[in-house]
Amino acid sequence: MEVSKAIQRAFAPTGRLRASINLGNPLLAHRAESGEAAGVSVDLAHALAQRLCVELELVVVDAAGKSVDVIANEEADIGFFAIDPKRGAATTFTEPYLLIEGYYLVRDDSPVHANADVDLPGTRVVVGKGSAYDLYLTRELKHAQIIRSPTSPTVVKTFLEEDLDVAAGVRQQLEMDIRGMEGLRLLDERFMVIRQAMGVPKSRGETAGNFLADFVEEMKRSGKVAEALRAHGVNGAEVAPAIRR
Repeated sequence: MEVSKAIQRAFAPTGRLRASINLGNPLLAHRAESGEAAGVSVDLAHALAQRLCVELELVVVDAAGKSVDVIANEEADIGFFAIDPKRGAATTFTEPYLLIEGYYLVRDDSPVHANADVDLPGTRVVVGKGSAYDLYLTRELKHAQIIRSPTSPTVVKTFLEEDLDVAAGVRQQLEMDIRGMEGLRLLDERFMVIRQAMGVPKSRGETAGNFLADFVEEMKRSGKVAEALRAHGVNGAEVAPAIRR
C-alpha cells in the first residue's frame, strides 16, 4: 500500500497517529504487567503507524462510549469499535476484522431460559453504557427495561449488587467476570454478533476511509489479525472473512 503525504496528513495531522484504545473490552485491549496498553487493537495500531511511517500515540479509555467520543471530538485519529448505525454519524468504519458474540447472563433459578424470554415487561437488563450491545438492545428490546452500568467490565457487579434480572455482554467478558462464582448461567444462544472494525473521523475524507479499509483487509488476509489473537491468548473471537476490494 503506497502512502502519500496527503494520507499521512489525513491520519496524523499532529505528526503522530493517535489511536483510541478501549480497555473496556478485554478481548481487544488490556493493561500489560508494565502498565502499558496491549492487545489486538494495540498491535493493529502499531502496524498502521508503521505503514504510515509516523509515531504512534495511544489514547486510552475505559469504555466504548468514551472511545466513540474521542473520535467524534477528533482527539484521536483512529479507533476500534463495534459497527453500529448510531456511531456512523461522525466515523467512517471499515469492514469488521473480528466477530465476537453477545450473550445474556442470569441466575440459575431465573425463569429466563431463552433469548425470547428476556423481552418481557418487568425484566431489567443491565448493559455497559454506550457499548455496541447497549445500542443494539436499545433498538431491539420493546418491553424489558434497560439499566446502564458505567462500563462493560462493571456489568456483572451491577447485576449482582442491584439484584437485576439479566446481564448482557460479550460472552468472554461475562465468563471471565463470573469465574469461581456459583448460581449463575449463560443462556445457550447469542443475541447478537458484534462486528469489530476500525474507524477514522469522516472529516478526514473518503480517501482516508478507503486506505484504512484496504489496510484492514490486508491484515486479515495476511494472517496478522489471527497472529495477534494467538499472541494475546484471545479465545472465542474469530477473524472476520476478508473482502476483496
